[in-house]
Formats: sequence, structure tokens, C-alpha cells
Amino acid sequence: MMVRKRSEGLSLKHKRILEFLVRYQEEYGRPPSIREICAEVGITSTSVVNYDLDQLEQRGYLVRDGRVSRGLRLTEKVKNVVTITNDNVIRVPILGPIAAGLPLPDLQPGIRFDTETEYEAVEIARSLLPAKENGSDLYALEVKGDSMIDAMINDGDIVVLKPVVEARNGEMVAIWLPQTNEATLKYFFKEKDRYRLQPANPTMEPIYISKDIPLEIKGKVVMVIRKIESFAL
Repeated sequence: MMVRKRSEGLSLKHKRILEFLVRYQEEYGRPPSIREICAEVGITSTSVVNYDLDQLEQRGYLVRDGRVSRGLRLTEKVKNVVTITNDNVIRVPILGPIAAGLPLPDLQPGIRFDTETEYEAVEIARSLLPAKENGSDLYALEVKGDSMIDAMINDGDIVVLKPVVEARNGEMVAIWLPQTNEATLKYFFKEKDRYRLQPANPTMEPIYISKDIPLEIKGKVVMVIRKIESFAL
């Protein structure tokens, strides 16, 4: 069940789009297509819907990636407009920052957290999570630095991760390098004799790690929560 809140400067059409995005994500586990949004809102032009989505992105309600089919992700700010019932909300603990020189939690797949006792936690609607992810073992870290800005992850954003010890090429993961006492958030690639940790920042070079050097994968990113910013209306 969803209940409308204050408009926050949004038009009725904007709110209808956000409500549909939340409802569709909850039912199908993925964002709708532009044409599906058109059909729901009663707009015949895809360019008009694209314009509305751009406006919602500028106001911080969603993030778009034009390189990916259905490349649309809602942010936590959507809860200012759409009320999501408590049975569809989970609490994910923020266990600290991900930054060089600070250790990452010793996590393994299957761990559950008692978020009631966590000092810091973020509430996330289950409908915003990827399909088949129930959120029971998720944890979050605060990003420090700008190595992933082209992946729309900025300093101060929160990344939500699922504990894993292995990753496939191209997945964004949190990695701990014991020899250099360094934690990093990067795209992971396994090459012939080395690992490549690829930043999403054209001003930064990849990190290459020989396969004989210890490397610990701590988690795979499943969601990003953007730092709340002020948007001029």
C-alpha cells in the first residue's frame, strides 16, 4: 500500500511516475521500460517521459544510466513522496567507511545482523532491492573518495553490499588488501596472472594485483544510496 505525502514541489504526474516505479519494482524486481511508464501515466510520447525522468533525477529521486537497458534506480528520497509500508522495509547496518587504511568487517555469506542494536542503519524498501534479494544479510559502507564517480557513486554516498568471497568479472566489490592495509571499492576483473581493480574515474589508473598477493573480496554492491543534496525548484 502506498500513500501520497506532501508534493515537495513535484507535479501530480511526477508523483504518479514515482508511485508506478515503486510498485513495478516491487512486483517484477526490475524497473519498467519507458513505454510501460507511458502506458501507466497516459502519455503517448516517450520523449516527454524521458524529460520527466530527467527532472526527477535532477531533484534526487532517481538515478539513470543511459548505457544500460532499463537503467533506472530509485533513491531513498522517494520515501518523501511515496509511503512504503513497514513490512516492506528492512534496516541495513552501516558498518563504517570504505577507505584506505581502515579494515573492512570480517564478513562471510549467510551472516545476519541484529540491526536493532546498530548505532547507525539505513532503512531500505525491499522493492528497491534487486530481484531475489531478501536483504537478510546485507550491510552498508560509507564511500570515501571519488574513484567511482562515473558509476554515479560520490564521496559520502552509501553502498549496500551482500557478503561474498568471490566475484565475476565486471562486478563492483569491496576489497581488502592485507599487505598494503588498503580497502577499496572497484570493478573486479580476473586476468591471466593478475587481478585488475578498475576505478570508474577517467583520471585514475587501474590497480593491478598479482595473483600471489593476498586479496580478500568482502562484498558485492547491490544498491547505492546517494548523499541527499538540495535541488533548486
